[in-house]
Amino acid sequence: MIYLESITLPNEDAEWKYRMSVQRTCYNTIYPFYTIIKTGLERLDFAPITILYGGNGCGKTSVLNVIAEKLMLRRSTPYNRSNFFSDYVNLCKTSIENDIPDKSRIITSDDVFEYMLDLRRLNDGIDSRKEELFSEWYDSRHSRLRVRSLDDYDSLKKQNAARRSTQSAFVREQVMDNVREQSNGESAIFYFRQRIEADALYLLDEPENSLCAERQTELAEYLEESARYIGCQLIIATHSPFLLAMRGAKIYDLDASPATIRKWTELKNVREYYDFFKNHDGEFE
Repeated sequence: MIYLESITLPNEDAEWKYRMSVQRTCYNTIYPFYTIIKTGLERLDFAPITILYGGNGCGKTSVLNVIAEKLMLRRSTPYNRSNFFSDYVNLCKTSIENDIPDKSRIITSDDVFEYMLDLRRLNDGIDSRKEELFSEWYDSRHSRLRVRSLDDYDSLKKQNAARRSTQSAFVREQVMDNVREQSNGESAIFYFRQRIEADALYLLDEPENSLCAERQTELAEYLEESARYIGCQLIIATHSPFLLAMRGAKIYDLDASPATIRKWTELKNVREYYDFFKNHDGEFE
């Protein structure tokens, strides 16, 4: 499925004209101006799966953020937004093949990490409450309470409940169980499966973070299926060979000068992996 057909970015002349129009001299950068242009990219045409490949600092995350802002996509966590970001976005032009669904969004590695931290904070809060209830059960079970007024009625009910129940049963009745503990990789995969719904556009910024090779393969298969069978369009910033190898993916190599479309087997990062394993080939025999 294609929702976003293309985006045209400001060319060198447009960026220069903007730079000359800026009167503010208190800034030492006008990011994202003079950042993305280094790639030589002026237009990107999108497929059902499009990948922006490149090393750190190549501009792939900046491109994703520009697209997300231009389309006003939902996002969960803040990003590196300068005072000039809106001006840059206004100079961009998009071509839409189908209306962008409202549930479309950008998902970053920060979103996944924040989700993991939320689970930990939730479990920490549950554990703290359990400790309080353990003490409360002991105090209530061994106290000698006499009801002198209605103010003592709740305490009496709590005492009776403690005496009727074991400590564990008393606690379970009053607090939820911990969220099931998962590894970071399991939590990340669960997060993507929950967030990526049918018929929508998704921008994914380095989704392989925190995932082992097996989990990256699992994620790649899920993303492939999302694009092939349930009407999703995916634009992904990554340098993971497992994601780069997805069938039918259109790959922009932002490390090239100028940026160009390449096969995944031609990319420098992938070749590094290939050469490494070739050099150690005998150790696998």
